[in-house]
Amino acid sequence: MKKFTPTYYAKNIYEVSIDFFKEQGIKTLLVDLDNTLASYRELEPSAKTINFVRDLEKAGIKVLLASNNSGKRVKRYGELLGVPYIAGARKPFAFKLRKFLQHHGADLATTLMVGDQILTDVFCGNTLGVKIMLTDKLVAEDQWTTRINRLIDRPLRNKLRRKGKLKEWKEDDRKLKEN
Repeated sequence: MKKFTPTYYAKNIYEVSIDFFKEQGIKTLLVDLDNTLASYRELEPSAKTINFVRDLEKAGIKVLLASNNSGKRVKRYGELLGVPYIAGARKPFAFKLRKFLQHHGADLATTLMVGDQILTDVFCGNTLGVKIMLTDKLVAEDQWTTRINRLIDRPLRNKLRRKGKLKEWKEDDRKLKEN
């Protein structure tokens, strides 16, 4: 179960404060695209996404985009957002992402991987040896390939919740607690 357990949990990446990332010593955010940063139907970054990424960069946090999606979609989105990206990342396997992180000078100890799927993002992050933030999916709709993963993801999330491994975002103290 350890490979499927995230370090942190949040409803979505946008509600997590930049101060939280800084307090955790995060220097690199490796962010999944589809249903973590944006809907898979969103072909261009929204103003909200652009502002979020710019604020992270101003705080000294490098943003890298990682997706299993096709090169064309990820390339367009990454270029418009102005961040390094990797398409066809082959998550949950870590070999391509390890090379990608090395190429961009990311230190695994100060990298946080953010994604909405346990089977791909969380498993891959644990294999890489980075901290992981699991989020809920941004929109209800999924690509057909993701729907298969969700059949396993849902019971895993429920089990993690029952065991107290998915700590909810706390509105009152605005901090996530490390598992």
